[in-house]
Amino acid sequence: MEIPRRKDTVTATTKQAGDAAEDRALAHLLAGGLKLLARNYRTPGRGGGEIDLVMREPGGTLVFVEVRQRASRSFGGAAASVSHFKQRRIVFAARHYLMRLAQQPPCRFDVVSVEAGEIEWLKAAFDAA
Repeated sequence: MEIPRRKDTVTATTKQAGDAAEDRALAHLLAGGLKLLARNYRTPGRGGGEIDLVMREPGGTLVFVEVRQRASRSFGGAAASVSHFKQRRIVFAARHYLMRLAQQPPCRFDVVSVEAGEIEWLKAAFDAA
């Protein structure tokens, strides 16, 4: 008789895999010359948004990064999993982040996909419009 897994065990494993993907993405972006400003930035309250990584390019552009991981490229892959709804939540969180700054620098929304052991950095993957 097979013993079913507890849901919290599966969730912890999923979270660990997500954290590992985020670590790999961060290392990739740092090697690409970006500087980390914030990790897992969340808006206060329920129903807000979250940004996996807030980075700055050497030229000053703020880069809001969504990290997505998938075991394979089936069903469109990791990058395709950033739905319109998810984009809106990221934009909402980015606007909240920007309200804290005295001046708004140029901004961009990137996606880093980690799938099948490979990393792909998609610059300007979507717009705030």
